[in-house]
Amino acid sequence: MNHFQLQRSKRWWGKVVLGGWFFLRCYVLLVLVMMLLERYLIFFPTRSGQWNPPGLEFEEAFFEAPDGVRLHGGVLEHPDPRAVVLFAHGNAGNLSHRAEMMEELRRRLRVSVFIFDYRGYGKSSGSPTEQGILQDAQAARRWLAQRTGVGEDQLVLMGRSLGGAVVAHLAAQQTPAALILDSTFTCLPDVAAYHYPWLPVRWLMRTRLDAQAQLACYQGPLLQFHGDQDRIVPYELGQKLFQAAASRPKQFVTLKDHDHNDPWPAEFYEHLDRFLNQVLPNSP
Repeated sequence: MNHFQLQRSKRWWGKVVLGGWFFLRCYVLLVLVMMLLERYLIFFPTRSGQWNPPGLEFEEAFFEAPDGVRLHGGVLEHPDPRAVVLFAHGNAGNLSHRAEMMEELRRRLRVSVFIFDYRGYGKSSGSPTEQGILQDAQAARRWLAQRTGVGEDQLVLMGRSLGGAVVAHLAAQQTPAALILDSTFTCLPDVAAYHYPWLPVRWLMRTRLDAQAQLACYQGPLLQFHGDQDRIVPYELGQKLFQAAASRPKQFVTLKDHDHNDPWPAEFYEHLDRFLNQVLPNSP
């Protein structure tokens, strides 16, 4: 290699190294930005909403979390309930966006339902964090048990998506009459790794919401639903969560051609009805 070729080769490698350092700095900066924005990439609260849609009669409830944050919820009572259900919703919107879903649960399953907003959602004060929303769920369960006179261990816990991880934590602390999960993940870093495979999210995420670890401690009845076309929480994560559950009895229902935000099909209510008949022989 002559002098000219050597100089040319050095310049080429210099550009490669310089480009590599530039890419690395940009990547590190992006990772730092994602870490700083983590909470805003997980929680998508909506403050406004129509709290009593036409035809529905929510009884509004206000209560406090253990750290003093003021929370808001809504009760849909059945005149002759077979069960009392505490419902934890997903990471977006607020309880007003689930009003018709709650009415369908009450009407089709003959249950009383209490849905609440996490801190920072709807009329609840504060800002959402992992520990905060878990405290909110504890406060909601306590309030509902006092309001209805039904013991915390007699309530049915139901959660959708992120709310499933929330009620899984509740169930691990105090075994309920039954636990129902819909479109729930193993842990949040697993979901993030699916959407951002080029980021080291499993190492860096502070918000865990590890439902898998909680279900390994829960031995009560479990009914779990998951759509096989879920593009938000992959179907495989739902299966992995179910396999880790120590629950008895436990049942996994695949919702065919069902995506994450699709409305619940008729078979969803049919499976729920049979499950409640099986695990609630003596309804409160």
